[in-house]
Amino acid sequence: MNAVAQPAAPRLVPMTVALVDAVSHIEQQAYAFPWSRGNFIDSIAAGYDMQVLQAEDSELIGYSVAMRGVDEEHLLNITVAPRWQRQGHGRALLQSVIDAVRATGLPTLLLEVRTSNEGARLLYESMGFLQIGLRRGYYPAPHGQREDAFVMALAMEPRDVE
Repeated sequence: MNAVAQPAAPRLVPMTVALVDAVSHIEQQAYAFPWSRGNFIDSIAAGYDMQVLQAEDSELIGYSVAMRGVDEEHLLNITVAPRWQRQGHGRALLQSVIDAVRATGLPTLLLEVRTSNEGARLLYESMGFLQIGLRRGYYPAPHGQREDAFVMALAMEPRDVE
């Protein structure tokens, strides 16, 4: 019998200041209008729910940033490095966020997505998110223009109360 070692599954770890440069590098690769390094530092300082997905060799695959509100969690950023996209990592990151929100007992997870980002919208819909609104001119776009965002929400299942 030939045993072939399988690579270890990617692991989720909290985002720390030490990881921000690698996160910012991915952000710059993935977006025409990326968050700044300072946006990530400020989010860590504010105590937002932030995680990174790391490969076995500690290479960053992706990350998420969510902010807890009074009655909902708001997903602010979820990104997979371009070379790791279309391999299920975005779904895994999103599922981790959903599981964390469910554990808090908050009733809703909200997000905005560019109207032009069909791939992300389809992922969100496949995981149960519904479009609940439209934010006009929400995102920056080329040539000083603005792009609309769909507002999407996922209603959390009620937790069993014993």
